[in-house]
Amino acid sequence: MQASDSRYDVAVVGAGVFGVWTAWHLHRAGQKVILIDAHGPAHARASSAGETRVIRAAYGPDEIYARYAMRALAQWRQTLLALGCGELLRSSGVLWLQRPDSVSGAQSLAVLAELAIAHERLDPAALTARYPQIQLPPDIWAILEPDAGALLARRAVQRLALELQREGVPLLRAEIAAVRGSGRLDGVVAASGAAIRARQHVFACGPWLGKVLPDLLGPRIFPTRQEVYYFGTPAADPRFMIEHLPVWLDYDRDYYGIPDIEGRGFKIAHDRHGGAIDPDAAERAPSPEGIEAARAFLARRFPLLAGAPLIGAEVCQYENTSNGDLIVDRHPALDNVWIVGGGSGHGFKHGPAIGEHAAQRILDSTAAEPRFLLANKCSTQQRQVH
Repeated sequence: MQASDSRYDVAVVGAGVFGVWTAWHLHRAGQKVILIDAHGPAHARASSAGETRVIRAAYGPDEIYARYAMRALAQWRQTLLALGCGELLRSSGVLWLQRPDSVSGAQSLAVLAELAIAHERLDPAALTARYPQIQLPPDIWAILEPDAGALLARRAVQRLALELQREGVPLLRAEIAAVRGSGRLDGVVAASGAAIRARQHVFACGPWLGKVLPDLLGPRIFPTRQEVYYFGTPAADPRFMIEHLPVWLDYDRDYYGIPDIEGRGFKIAHDRHGGAIDPDAAERAPSPEGIEAARAFLARRFPLLAGAPLIGAEVCQYENTSNGDLIVDRHPALDNVWIVGGGSGHGFKHGPAIGEHAAQRILDSTAAEPRFLLANKCSTQQRQVH
């Protein structure tokens, strides 16, 4: 294969949120793009496959993620409305519960104010009066971001991928063989042996990054098993629906949740990293221990839902980097290979802005963001971003 014979300008491997948005921005910049995924956009084993994801800007001292979240929120809203599916973004607000001495909460307030992001500080009395569904100790306060909320993740990614196909971007279902070597990559090779030629290559494979680029990312990407639960809400009771309760994050950074959307159930999930997972081979059944722990939390924080039936569950994965920072960088040994990933459990919301940044870097129209460089990622986990 010769680069001069390339059929495509860019081959994007991975049709999750980062891959689809990178392809979206490259396509709109006039590039001839092909999108490749082994199972299709936001398939059941992908990190982008969940029913819902949180979008919020409060990130403690991490101003970079607050800025990217707001840039992404604007693009999510504008694009989904233009595609006629604005309902896939629910601006319910996001409520982050805080302990009295929360350093992260104080830092978040400072960053939100500096960036002029809409927010409100709710003292314990206001919090209790506004959201009596939530049982809290008397000294807990909260940050409310009224413009934030929830994305219907799987459907949003699939809708964007469908639009790209309608606009002429091919979607190829193919498993890509592991990439090794140095210098320049003339194309990617499917496990079947078929070759796809391109001048540039983007790997946005989520938890498969360590498999597709094993020498570089095998020791630097840590997929962890994460369980998500949906509990039934009382009949004819609107208090636990997205229209009457914001998305919420608990003050100890353990559980977070999304109120009932479209009758799916009251979602809660634990943010702590689970055990290692193989995204290809793992069974996707929730554990009895995880369910019981979620029930106990639900009874403590939302006592009206104590005893609520479990009506659904998902087992997905975080694709963690060593510190939780995302990756948008060039491969150090292959000068026409780019890596976009490291979602680390908080990346989905940033999809549009990360895809835009990746496209700009590939087209050499913007500088690198130091926090997103591979050089900052090591083989020992020490999470710093939440």
